[in-house]
Amino acid sequence: MKNNKKRSPISIYALGGLGEVGKNTYCIENDKTLIIIDAGVKFSSADMPGVNYIIPDYTHLKENQQKVKALFITHGHEDHIGGIPFLLQQMDIPVIYAPKLALALIQHKFTEMKVKPTTKLVEYNGDSIVKIDDWEVSFYHVTHSIPDSYGIKVDTPEGTIVHTGDFKIDLTPVDADFDLTKLSKIGAQGVDLLLADSTNAEREGYTQSEKTVISSIHEIFKTSPGRLIISTFSSNISRIQQIVEAACTNNRKIAIFGRSMESNFKAAREFGYIKIPNDSIISGDQIRNTPPSQLLILCTGSQGEPLAALSRIANGQHRQIKIQVGDTVVFSSSPIPGNTASINKVVNQLTRCGANVITNSVLNHIHTSGHPCKQELRLIQKLVKPHFFMPIHGEYHMLKLHADIAVECGLPREKCFIMDIGDTVTLYNHKVKRGEHVQADSVYLDGQDAIGLSNAVLKERKTMAENGMIYVAAIIDKQKNVLATDPIIKTNGFSYLTTDNSNIVIQCRDKITAEINKKLQTKHYEKDLENVIKFTTGEYFSKTIHRNPLVIPLIMNLEA
Repeated sequence: MKNNKKRSPISIYALGGLGEVGKNTYCIENDKTLIIIDAGVKFSSADMPGVNYIIPDYTHLKENQQKVKALFITHGHEDHIGGIPFLLQQMDIPVIYAPKLALALIQHKFTEMKVKPTTKLVEYNGDSIVKIDDWEVSFYHVTHSIPDSYGIKVDTPEGTIVHTGDFKIDLTPVDADFDLTKLSKIGAQGVDLLLADSTNAEREGYTQSEKTVISSIHEIFKTSPGRLIISTFSSNISRIQQIVEAACTNNRKIAIFGRSMESNFKAAREFGYIKIPNDSIISGDQIRNTPPSQLLILCTGSQGEPLAALSRIANGQHRQIKIQVGDTVVFSSSPIPGNTASINKVVNQLTRCGANVITNSVLNHIHTSGHPCKQELRLIQKLVKPHFFMPIHGEYHMLKLHADIAVECGLPREKCFIMDIGDTVTLYNHKVKRGEHVQADSVYLDGQDAIGLSNAVLKERKTMAENGMIYVAAIIDKQKNVLATDPIIKTNGFSYLTTDNSNIVIQCRDKITAEINKKLQTKHYEKDLENVIKFTTGEYFSKTIHRNPLVIPLIMNLEA
C-alpha cells in the first residue's frame, strides 16, 4: 500500500555555541518533534559587571513546548549541562538522556540549586537506542577531558544527522577508547549532515593525550618543597584523577575548595571516576596541622573568576588559606577566550604574595585540551564522509577554519554552512539548505533565577562601569508650564566631580534648564522631556569631559 503520510522538513539550529565558546544548545525539529542536544551555560568575563552566567534565550523552545520530546546530553561539562536548571525553570522537558557521570553531575546540580523537576532522568551508553516518534537516536563513545563523553546520531525519514559532541582523538586515553570503529560504520551507512566541534580548528596537528600531562604533574610534585595549590576546571574529572593519583603517590593529603569542585569531586567519587582513600582527604580546618610538604590544595579559579577560591586566596580574602613564601601554585588549564586579563591579575597577585606560580607553556605541559586539532578534524571528515557540514562550538573564525578543513577534505564549499545562533538549516529528502531564523539571543543571569538581563541592560551596566552615571530630576509646574525649581543632578563614577556644585555640573544644569523650558512651550511636551534631558546631558558631558555616561531622567509634577 502506498504511504501517503505527509513528510516534514527537519530544521537544525543552535540557541548557543555558535560564534562563541560556551552555552552549547542545539536543536533538531520538525512539525511534531523537537529534541535538544545539550543545555549549557557560558561564564561571564570581566567586561560583564554583575553577571554570573549567560544562558540562551529559550523563547522558541517555550513557544514549541508541545513538540519538545527530550534533552540529550553529550557529556558533563558546564557548557553542556549548566543551563539545565534554568531551562527547567521555564518549561517542562519530559525526559533527559545522559551518560552515567553527566547524569550524576546533573542530579548534584539539582540538589545544589534546590531544583525539583518532574523530568525523568535516563542513563544511556554506547549500546543504547532511543526511539522518539519516527526518529531513532543512538550514541558512540568519544574521548574528551571528562569520562563518559559521547557523540550522537539521529536517524530521521529525511536523513541522518551526526553530532560529535566535544571530543579529541586520544589513542592513549585516561578514559575508554574513542569508538572509531562504530563511527566509521556510521559513515559507511551514510551521513547527510555532520555537526562537529570546532574549538581547536586553528591548531595544526593532533591534540596531546591526557597521559602526556601525567609526567609533568608528577615532576611538579617532586620539585615543590612547600604547599601545592592546583587549580583546574572542576568538571575536568580526568585531570582531577591524575592530580589525585600524583598526590597519593607523593604522600600528600588533599584539601578541596570551591563549591563546584567539592560537588563534582563528590559525584565523580561516588561513581568510581575518582579513586582516593578516605584518609587522603582532609578538611580545611586540618590544613594548619599538616606539614607544607605533605599538603595539596585543589581548588577552583583557574580562569581568574573573582569569586572563585583561588582569587580569594590571592587577594587574602580566604578564611582558611593565606599564601606563604614557598607555596607553589599551578594553573592546570588554558585560558578561555576573554579571560586572559583576569588570569594574569591573579597570577601577579599570587607572585606578589611570594608564591611560585606555574602556568601551562611549552616548558610546563600541565594542561592539554579536550578538543580536536586540524588533523583530528580531517580524520573525522574522512570517517564520516558527510554530504553536508555545519561546524559548531566555536568562535566565528574557528567555524570558518573548520569549514575550510571540510573543503580541503573534498566537500564542496556550498555544502558547508557557517551559521550563527538562531540560523537554521533544513534537511529534506537528504538535501540540506538554509532555512528561516528562529528567535535566539543571550540572557545574562546575576543569580540562580532564570529571569535574566537583556543585552540592553548589560550595555547599560557596562556604560555605568566605564563612563559613570548621571541622575537628573526635574519638577514641572504643569499649571504654569515651567520648571518649579532647577533640575537636581547627581553623579556617580566621576572621581573628579567631588561636589554636585562643581562648575561642570552647574553649566550642565543651566543647559538642561534652558532646553526643558523651551520644550515646555510646545504642545504634548510630556513624551519628549526625558529625551531632552538624556540628549542635552549626554551631549554636554561628551563634549566637555569626553565621557558617555548613562543618563537616568526622572520627571515629577508639582503637587497643587
